[in-house]
Amino acid sequence: MNIVNFFQHFAATCQPKGDFLGAGPLSFPTWYKYLDGMMTTDSVTGQQICNPAISSINDVWLIIAAVIDMLLRVAVLAAIAFFVWGGIQYITSQGESDRTKQAKDTLISAIVGMVIAVGASTLIAYVAGRFK
Repeated sequence: MNIVNFFQHFAATCQPKGDFLGAGPLSFPTWYKYLDGMMTTDSVTGQQICNPAISSINDVWLIIAAVIDMLLRVAVLAAIAFFVWGGIQYITSQGESDRTKQAKDTLISAIVGMVIAVGASTLIAYVAGRFK
């Protein structure tokens, strides 16, 4: 079994109905998000399934783009967690100037990180869509 057949064997459907974070544009992507699908029939159930088709070495770049997209979405989740943490710090600072400044810095850093991660994810999706 070569590496292409290995990945095709363990891939799920090309257009999943639900992902890690649900369905829709904000869902967590899969590693085969940008690959074209190839319809096959399951030998056990007889159902039509769509397996990702890895047809050339250039498809590796599409897989890398999907993995980077996944990591950027994790970064957005981390930025949201830091934003909540900064809010908690701000609320509990009780007017102390040092703690208030630290909380504001955390909030600003979280917002900047979120903007960068969302922008980079959008750029990756655009570039990978052009290569597809």
